[in-house]
Amino acid sequence: MSQWKQIQQLEIRLLEHVDYLYDDNFPMDIRQTLASWIESQDWDTAANDESTAAVLFTNLLSQLEKARSQEQNFLQRHNMKMIQQQLQVKYMSNPAVMARVISSCLREEQRILSSACTQEQGPLEKSLQNSVAFERQKNMDNRVGVIRANVQLMDQAVKYIEDMQDDFDFRYKTLQSRESTDRNSDTMKQEVTRLQEMLNRLDFKRKEIVTKIDVVIKEIDDLMTSQLNPELQDWKRRQQIAAIGGPLLTGLDQLQSWFTLTAQSLFQIKRQLDKLGELVVKVTYESDPIPLQKPQMEERVKYLIYHLIRSSFVVEKQPCMPTHPQKPLIIKTGVQFTTKVRLLVKLPEVDYQLKVKTTFDKDLPPGRVRQFFILTNNTKVMDIEDYSNGCLSVEFRHLQLKEKKYINGTKGNEGLLSVTEELHSLSFEACFTVQGLTIDLETCSLPLVVISNVSQLPGGWASVMWYNLQTDEPRNLGFFGNPPQASWSQLSEVLSWQFSTLAGRGLNKEQLSMLGEKLFGQHASCSDYQVSWSKFSKENIPGKTFSFWMWLDSILELIKKHLLPVWNENYIMGFVSKEMERTLLKDREPGTFLLRFSESHLGGITFTWVEHSENGDVKFNSVEPYTKNRLSALPFADIIRDYKVISDGVVPENPLKFLYPDIPKDEAFGRLYNSQPSKVYPYIPSILIPISVCSNSSSTPPSCQSPEPPMTPGEFNMLNEHLCFDIDTMSSPYSE
Repeated sequence: MSQWKQIQQLEIRLLEHVDYLYDDNFPMDIRQTLASWIESQDWDTAANDESTAAVLFTNLLSQLEKARSQEQNFLQRHNMKMIQQQLQVKYMSNPAVMARVISSCLREEQRILSSACTQEQGPLEKSLQNSVAFERQKNMDNRVGVIRANVQLMDQAVKYIEDMQDDFDFRYKTLQSRESTDRNSDTMKQEVTRLQEMLNRLDFKRKEIVTKIDVVIKEIDDLMTSQLNPELQDWKRRQQIAAIGGPLLTGLDQLQSWFTLTAQSLFQIKRQLDKLGELVVKVTYESDPIPLQKPQMEERVKYLIYHLIRSSFVVEKQPCMPTHPQKPLIIKTGVQFTTKVRLLVKLPEVDYQLKVKTTFDKDLPPGRVRQFFILTNNTKVMDIEDYSNGCLSVEFRHLQLKEKKYINGTKGNEGLLSVTEELHSLSFEACFTVQGLTIDLETCSLPLVVISNVSQLPGGWASVMWYNLQTDEPRNLGFFGNPPQASWSQLSEVLSWQFSTLAGRGLNKEQLSMLGEKLFGQHASCSDYQVSWSKFSKENIPGKTFSFWMWLDSILELIKKHLLPVWNENYIMGFVSKEMERTLLKDREPGTFLLRFSESHLGGITFTWVEHSENGDVKFNSVEPYTKNRLSALPFADIIRDYKVISDGVVPENPLKFLYPDIPKDEAFGRLYNSQPSKVYPYIPSILIPISVCSNSSSTPPSCQSPEPPMTPGEFNMLNEHLCFDIDTMSSPYSE
């Protein structure tokens, strides 16, 4: 079943999350119309490869045009035409942006499907639910809209005061121009009385507008403090969680709208105050409210503009190597990485070129020895992006780091922290002047891990996960000097996200419980158990030469590269212990087997099957774990199909009959088998046959060792002759 069809079968609560993914950047109509085609493309690669993205963009437009020509409904054809035109405008000049949008949506769909399978959200995801609350956003929309409307009304009020003052000024000057002999006339007295009334009304209106402006300024101040800044901080926290595999980070368009409307209101108030200042120059009087209150209000408005624009300068895309798009915030020296900053205020006043300078390792903690500098150009100009609602942004696509040389060629004392525990930071700076107000912009990335070898990548990713799980501090570079513990409920959620991100399906309750037992022991209560950083990533598992995280990371890599189809069918039980494995299998039909990850090998998967002897004894057979080397030679589903056992002179046969609990093997794996060998060419087809020589010594548990790599038919013939078997009694896996 396609991913989109699975999505459509979700409950309403989860469908609301799906609905939130799609907007003008990637309309749901396209997802629906081109569902199968979209899911068959490699959007992850295209997101980081301009040429691939250009090809996919062209193909998407062709697919959309084809679907439109086949559509019978006139209105639907019209909508598809409009969508096609919008996509061309948005992405023609930068199709990689479209690829990133689609890649993110597909990934989030997988996460939502995964959460539906586990039937429960973890504590971290629950804590983020309010961040996408539609009621809260609606409240924010209404409040910003009310402020904007009030500011517009004040424009009219200022214009009314200006007209009233012009009338007063004209009458006053006319009165002054009259002859002195006329000044004591009744007409003159009436005119003076009328002027006094006009001045009184003008004074009332001035006091009224000053009061209204003061109220709106306070309302904007409160909006920024109580809602806008918290919304921004909430987005930044969600960015942290999304970086380590959590729920997809929603776009900045909504925040940009709020920031922009608020800034527009402040700039408009500033213009209104300037206009009132001009009016005072023409007409003023004792206890005039404008010169009394205007200076304080102007200072307050400038302060709010300054801090609003400064806070709107954000890192939209955290530093990431294109070679590892699902593991951001890890940078390898000499390898290009990308990052992107954005200004959330879109105004004519600031819609011009701004130079952004990047600096690495600014203000390092004392005692830090390893230091780096940016090897490539570190200054770029922000431009307006039409495909992002006209925001100002700049993307650095070709940054590289180089480590600084040390005196006498030595690095000195590295301290107690490993390379992957040292945190670094990338800073961004810009400066511009708007309406006489100079604004210094500065922001920084989340803490980075710098590695010099890809072998350090797993350790670096462990550090990135731990930091962003534990704190929302944007720049605590000394975090690993004393890293806090994590609760298992939160850590297990993050680990499930790793499987969802890399393998398309997260871990269910049973699998997480098995992992907890692996980490704490069988009798530990896992729910609120505290895990130390050392136990998670640094200490070796008792009796092993690797840590818990190294073991788990190797499994993730194995799934991603060799087991993805089998994993996504939910056929791999995974983390079951040997003891539990035997408990599950002992009462099952002979030939029942289950798949689990090796506890003794890094990146290994094995299967165990049960047999019943004539005297009623139960035997369990486990094959030597298959690692990436062996799985590179033969797909895992084909191994299960073709697997044979040679034991004590018995004709080789496949002992695997039922996938636990009772699914016939071919029913479970049939659609995952490779197709029949091609017979186009006149060659004798050859296949790799996975074979184990099984020792059934009574003194030791049965063990089945598989040759490395799987045997070819010729190698199998030689082994068969040596063991005196009759090859004619065997049946080919392709003869059935």
